[in-house]
Amino acid sequence: MTPAIRSLSLAPLRRRARGLVVPALLVAAWQFASSGDAAHQYAFVPLQQVGAALVELARSGELATDLGASLRRTTLGLGFGVAFGLVFGAAMARSTLARKLGEPAFQALRYVPLLGLIPLLSLWAGTGEFAKVLIIALAAFYPMTTASFDGLRRVDPRYVELAQSYRLTRIGLWRDVLIPGALPDLFAGVLQAVPFAWITATSSELLFNAGAGVGSLMQNAQAGARADVLLVCVLGVTALAVGMSALCERIAQRALRWRDHA
Repeated sequence: MTPAIRSLSLAPLRRRARGLVVPALLVAAWQFASSGDAAHQYAFVPLQQVGAALVELARSGELATDLGASLRRTTLGLGFGVAFGLVFGAAMARSTLARKLGEPAFQALRYVPLLGLIPLLSLWAGTGEFAKVLIIALAAFYPMTTASFDGLRRVDPRYVELAQSYRLTRIGLWRDVLIPGALPDLFAGVLQAVPFAWITATSSELLFNAGAGVGSLMQNAQAGARADVLLVCVLGVTALAVGMSALCERIAQRALRWRDHA
């Protein structure tokens, strides 16, 4: 293997290694801060204590149950939000009437804090599963609507005119021209919606505090002054959110691979 080829093969590993520098420094700083007196250890829980809490929660099955509930809830809300956002954004992009009717209300509601709607939603939908999924779906709906609208508006009008000149059906126009042309923006919208969905899921579980979920586990840990359990919850949610984002990004790369050869 020549030096040039070896350098190219090691390039991805080097990029990943550089990405681990800051997390490693943060872990080292945390461990150093936790090595002080009792006050420091209360604020910065030693990593070995966090590890012990992780083992404790894993053995009891509590962590898997609550993480699984949050994952199902987030996935369901994300799916609904992405689907409705895709349809609503597409309607505004392709219909002048839909844009005139829907865009003013959409732009106004974008600036309303979602967490501020939780008390109102609790009056309408209670504090159960439906209310949590609804607020997660709203969090995913806004970025997906914007991505769908922008992506379809960016499709080159010449392609649409060419398809119409060949008398392509409406379904064929969407299947062969509009959706493929807007795919990069659509996947970008999904990738933007994932973190919003997870943030809102955890927040809604903390505020509603009903049923299984990481938020409920965090509430109990806060009441018991278990900072180690709180950190385990934060790390668990982070791992799930990063994993979901990585999966969506991988799917996007595979779906858009054809564009590299176009």
